[in-house]
Amino acid sequence: MSQQYVGAIDQGTTSTRFMVFDHEGREKGRHQVEHEQILPQAGWVEHDAAEIWKNTQAVIEQGLAEAGITAADLAAVGITNQRETTVVWDRRTGEPYGNAIVWQDTRTAALAKQAEEDGRGAIIHAKSGLPPAAYFAGGKLHWILENVDGVRQDAEAGHALFGTIDTWLIWNLTGGPDGGVHVTDVTNASRTMLMNLEDLAWDDELLELFGVPRQMLPEITSSSQDFGRTREDGPFGAEVVLAGNLGDQHAALVGQACFEPGMLKNTYGTGNFLVLNTGTEIVRSERGLLTTVAYRFGDEPAVYALEGSIAVTGSAIQWLRDQLQVFDEAADSERLASEVEDNGGVYFVPAFSGLFAPYWRSDARGVIVGLSRYNTLAHVARAALEAICYQSKDVVDVMIADSGIELEVLRVDGGITANDLCMQIQADILDIEVSRPVVPETTCLGAAYAAGLAVGFWSSTDELVANWSESKRWSPQWSDEQREAGYHDWKKAVERTLGWVE
Repeated sequence: MSQQYVGAIDQGTTSTRFMVFDHEGREKGRHQVEHEQILPQAGWVEHDAAEIWKNTQAVIEQGLAEAGITAADLAAVGITNQRETTVVWDRRTGEPYGNAIVWQDTRTAALAKQAEEDGRGAIIHAKSGLPPAAYFAGGKLHWILENVDGVRQDAEAGHALFGTIDTWLIWNLTGGPDGGVHVTDVTNASRTMLMNLEDLAWDDELLELFGVPRQMLPEITSSSQDFGRTREDGPFGAEVVLAGNLGDQHAALVGQACFEPGMLKNTYGTGNFLVLNTGTEIVRSERGLLTTVAYRFGDEPAVYALEGSIAVTGSAIQWLRDQLQVFDEAADSERLASEVEDNGGVYFVPAFSGLFAPYWRSDARGVIVGLSRYNTLAHVARAALEAICYQSKDVVDVMIADSGIELEVLRVDGGITANDLCMQIQADILDIEVSRPVVPETTCLGAAYAAGLAVGFWSSTDELVANWSESKRWSPQWSDEQREAGYHDWKKAVERTLGWVE
């Protein structure tokens, strides 16, 4: 078989990369390029969708070169993406109507609050599984329709197209204005507040609530099927099957081979995202978690999940590095935090854009509390690592309460998992074992797996389970007393963040 590899495009919040994997799930090559973070005013976060498309083309070409292969060696390509980030473009020209509104953007917070207060929030939550929040794409799309000149008129005339980043890239890869395929998958659609979780289709009542013309929406597909072919005049230089599409956190669940109900993964990146497989059952959260689609492979029933999204974890370490100049490299946080035995009574709650799960408080702002003259920057660095882990505990506790599932091990991935001290703290705070896989690039791997399954490169998920292996495991070391006292003070610190924005 000449097609010995599967490719994956990972379009993330800060960068875009292309990776190539072999049948055992081992990396063959990659290339990665960062893009600009556009911050027009407080609370607004934007990306240039045209820049992202340009970077995607560059990483594909360079990634193939790094791997020493050509498009002819690829059985298929999968896509994974930052979710919720919203693009609207003109189908006639391929030009976006302004910048993409990023998932972190809070300009629609007032809209979400109003929906909660006037009763629409209950309808949105019941149908989509999501609470009304600035985080999700539906509100962002509504804002663009109401505030960007000509968009609503063009949408109603059938000229303006909406998509999350996966949709934007697939449309461009398959031809753009010249026959581009306009699709999204169930995982990305489940993050819009516009899809009904029960029938996995755009919901007329939700579209009406947000004032969204149906004709601008992409077709909803499974996460693993043949979406179309890339163009010969595109970055692959050949026709390659696009066959996998998953939002980034769903892709990480697949890459971690969490195919059984009760399996949980935590991705540590800009934010933290805990996803618990609940099987083919929709579990409605009563405690601030999101009910979402985990994945759907071909014609098989959809698998659902509970998710806890945490807005600021890794970006708190970046803040200490960039804004406060506490250290030169993010990796130095481990060395600095290791200089002290504990946090010295310091707690850092990085609610820079409010608090996500399980609190959903957009009025919260960041605090560092418990400071005395005894404390040093090492205590602050340790408090930042603990904040990552305490926020994860906030979510894990409600996951257990909502699902009734007892957790035995937490599978972890993402950049911060290279920080051994942070992973030990996570095991201590959760009182469960923490496991890191050999292949840390689980998001890309999950997209590759979805694509490979669709074309028979892998015959079943059993092969993917066999590919997974552990590189390191951490066991809890704290006493129950230490764990309980620490969490008590953490909750006290969280209280101090609330109600700051009036």
